[in-house]
Amino acid sequence: MTTIDSSPDVAGDSAIGRLLAADAAWLTSSDHKKIGRMFIGAGLLGLLATIIVNLVIAIERVDGGSAALDTDSWTQLLGSQRVGLVFGTALPLVAGLAIAVVPLQLGARALAFPRLAAAGMYMWLGGFVLSIISLADNGGFGGGNSDMVDLFLAAQGLMALGFTAVGICLATSVLTTRAPGMTMRRVPFFAFSAFVFGIGLVLVMPVLIGALIYLFVDHRSGAREAFGGNQGIATWAGWIFTQPTTFLFAIPVLGLFAELLPVTFRKRTPMRGIVFAGLGLVGVSALAAVTQQLRFDVPWNGSQLYIGDGDDVSTKLGDVAPWAFFHLLPVLGAGILFLMMLFLAKPTKDEDGNSVLPNATGGFLFAFFGFGMVFVGMLGSAIEPIVDLGLIDTVFGEASLVYVAYGVALGVLGGIVYWAPKLWGHAIEMKKVAPLALLGVAGTVLAAFPQYIAGFLDQPSGLAYDDGDLQIWNILTLVGQAMMALAVLAFVGLLVSTVLGSDSDAVDDPWDGQTIEWATTSPAPTDNFVDVPAVTSAEPLLDLKTANDSTDNAKESAS
Repeated sequence: MTTIDSSPDVAGDSAIGRLLAADAAWLTSSDHKKIGRMFIGAGLLGLLATIIVNLVIAIERVDGGSAALDTDSWTQLLGSQRVGLVFGTALPLVAGLAIAVVPLQLGARALAFPRLAAAGMYMWLGGFVLSIISLADNGGFGGGNSDMVDLFLAAQGLMALGFTAVGICLATSVLTTRAPGMTMRRVPFFAFSAFVFGIGLVLVMPVLIGALIYLFVDHRSGAREAFGGNQGIATWAGWIFTQPTTFLFAIPVLGLFAELLPVTFRKRTPMRGIVFAGLGLVGVSALAAVTQQLRFDVPWNGSQLYIGDGDDVSTKLGDVAPWAFFHLLPVLGAGILFLMMLFLAKPTKDEDGNSVLPNATGGFLFAFFGFGMVFVGMLGSAIEPIVDLGLIDTVFGEASLVYVAYGVALGVLGGIVYWAPKLWGHAIEMKKVAPLALLGVAGTVLAAFPQYIAGFLDQPSGLAYDDGDLQIWNILTLVGQAMMALAVLAFVGLLVSTVLGSDSDAVDDPWDGQTIEWATTSPAPTDNFVDVPAVTSAEPLLDLKTANDSTDNAKESAS
């Protein structure tokens, strides 16, 4: 599959003309690497804006009863937090990284339907900006400004439509643009996770669009009876901002983690089908949205778990089974990846009997921490519905969302570090990345784990809470949000300073990679590969290196 990357002519050869031509080339480009980088850049801005919102919320909670915001402002602020974490952070970051990298991993010259992907990005960006405007003018969840509520619903629909387009492009690319010899069993783990992510978007986003249409008509008509008007937004469309739906948006980060394991431990991944199965198990979270099995009140103690008299005892499987299916299966899928890491991390020796040391990279450090944060968010989401724990409608649910969204952000930062040579032609130094990864994971833990504890102490979600016993946990959350803001700002500054370097300083294969994208130049050309490579295994570049080493050894022996 090939595309023609064209841009409008700009008169003159002046510096201004060349600058305008360059800008137009970016804005109208069909190069998936440019589209993905624009997505990533906008997603980083959305992440920073969301962290600012989280900082304001944390400050207000520390203030307790003296909070300056009224009830309506609090409602919209919390709405902004959820929209920012999902549509402003997790979705654009993973979509951008997948669009930029997946065709390279597949050995393809272009993304399937690249202009549809670009249109999806602009639909998301426009919808996100309109969402911010509507929330700022009391138009989000339960908003009091009728026109702004309509705008908010329309903006959510526009973003959902954009990500539907992105899902179609990613899934179609994996199915149809693979290099010769690359079967689905040989697809790299990150590309496979993007495939599951894309299929999930195609399943979930139309359901969201349908719900938003019903809500819009109900609110616009003035009846507001069937779906509750502005008060029904959280009930009928709020599931897109909660677990387990958000697990779907973390799947590419889990795929990145699986992708970097063999590179880090210098081994081939055994039993690749098990890793694929693990990623697929996390993908069942998409079915929770499709089937609308989204709220689980799971009984725990004996009096609630069983109903009936005497020997006529029946288990409330209607409550327990959906909870186990949509919450525990994703945990199992992530657990499989963790076990694979432990398996690959076992010490090995080379042919000379020397221990093979791990190939530690900044990308793996970020990916490992991102995977860990997502996993902790999954665990928290799994226990939240248990009625006897009393966590429902507390800040515990907000904490699990923060864990997942910030974990996704950390993982994508790792992907940026890992693939920076192919996308920008520059490698980001490990010594500069490692402190930021540590700061980011520390900030995430402090921003979310104290809310886990506050949830067990019955701090409700929503309004600031005036309770001296909870003050310490709210203060720690504030510190964590500030640390996360510092980590992201520093990373963006490091990325910009690296990209603006005078010349390309990256070698073609700086990490001793195993997959096919490291066979092309750094940075990758517009069409990705001079010659489309043929694939004979799941680790084609490793095979080529092994063959070259064997040839060199044979020549040395002959001489």
